[in-house]
Amino acid sequence: MMELHGRRVVLGVTGGVAAYKAAELARLLVKADVEVNVVLTEAGAQFVGAATFQAITGRPVWQTLWDSRMDNAMAHIDLSRDADFILIAPATADFLAKLTHGLADDLLSTLCLARDCPLLVAPAMNRQMWQNPATQRNIMQLVNDGVSVLGPGIGEQACGETGAGRMLEATEILDDAIAFLQPKVMAGKRVLITAGPTFEAIDPVRGLTNPSSGKMGFALARACVEAGAQVTLIAGPVTLNTPRGATRIDVTSALQMRDAVMRAVDAADVFIGVAAVADYRPVENVAHKIKKSLVMSIDLIANPDILAEVAARPNAPFCVGFAAESQNLASYAEGKRVAKKLPLVVGNLVQDGLGGDQNAVTLFDENGAHSLPQGDKLEVAREIVKHLAVLAGK
Repeated sequence: MMELHGRRVVLGVTGGVAAYKAAELARLLVKADVEVNVVLTEAGAQFVGAATFQAITGRPVWQTLWDSRMDNAMAHIDLSRDADFILIAPATADFLAKLTHGLADDLLSTLCLARDCPLLVAPAMNRQMWQNPATQRNIMQLVNDGVSVLGPGIGEQACGETGAGRMLEATEILDDAIAFLQPKVMAGKRVLITAGPTFEAIDPVRGLTNPSSGKMGFALARACVEAGAQVTLIAGPVTLNTPRGATRIDVTSALQMRDAVMRAVDAADVFIGVAAVADYRPVENVAHKIKKSLVMSIDLIANPDILAEVAARPNAPFCVGFAAESQNLASYAEGKRVAKKLPLVVGNLVQDGLGGDQNAVTLFDENGAHSLPQGDKLEVAREIVKHLAVLAGK
C-alpha cells in the first residue's frame, strides 16, 4: 500500500449500521501508513464509539464544532487544510442531502462545506432509500459538483432485503481511494484487454493450455481503470476477481476470444493483447473421452493471431503486444513489434513473471528499449500505462 504512504485523510463517520465497516477501513488506512483524523457525527457515535476509532488511529476523534482542543476553535477549517482528501464512510441518505444543499449544522457537514481538498463519499442505506428519486437527484448533483461517489454495492442489507445501497467493503473503498489518487492519463480512452490462458479441448476431460495466471492482464485492466479509461476485459479461464470498474467477458478457447475481441474492437481506442493464446488447437474435438493408450496422436491446426488481425485492421486502435520469452528477449520482442507493426510491445522472460505476483518487463517502441524496475504486477502495470498513454496521445 505504498500508494498511500504519508497521506493524510479525514474519515467522516455518519449514522448508519455500516459504521462498523468504518472501523475496519480506519485500520486498513493506518496499516497503509496514513494519518487518519476521524470526525464522528452524533448519530455515528450511536453505532461505533469514539474510543474505538481513537484506539485504531492513535489520534483524537473529533465530534463537535465547539471542540476546545483546536487552539483557534476552528476544527471545521483546520482539519481539512493539510488533508489529501475527506472520505465519508458511511454516507447516509441524510448526510448526502446535507452535502447537496450546502447545509452545515455539525462539524462534519461544516468541514465538508469549508474544505479545499477532494471529497469522496461511500453511500450506505436501504435499497428503497437509495432508489428514491430524491437520493438519485442528490447523487447526480454531487457528481456534478465534483464529489467522487464510491459504490454503493449490491447485496444483503441489515433490513434483511437485498439490493443496491449497501456500503462497499473496507478493502473495496481502500482500492477506490488508491485509484482516485492515480493520475488520469487515460481519461476518455476506451481500452480492450485480453488476459489469461486459453483452453483448447481435446476431449471432454483433456485440453491444451498454459500456466498463465491472468494476473498481469487483470493488473493492467485495473491500472487502466485507475487512469480514467473505460475498460473491457476479455478473460480466459482464470480464478481472479474482476477489477472494479471494468466490464468482463469470459471465454475459454482462442476462437471464442477472437470472436469476443472482434465484436468489441470497433469501439476501442487501445487494444492490449496480454492473453497467452494457444498457438494451436486440435483439428478435432472428440465428443467422448479418449481411452488411455501408450501412444496418442493429435492433429493440430494453428489458431488465429488475434493481435496481428487487430493491428492490420483499417483504423486500428493503438495496439500493445506482449512477448513472453525464455531467451533472447530483446531480439524476439522487437522482432514481434516490427513484424506486426505494433507501436509498443511489452517483453518479459517467463522465469521473471509467468504465473507469479512479481514481474520485470522491458518496453519496446520505435525509440528503443525501456526497462522497468521489477515490482508487483500492479506497480508494473501502472508504469506500462503511463508509457502507453504518452505514445497513444501522440
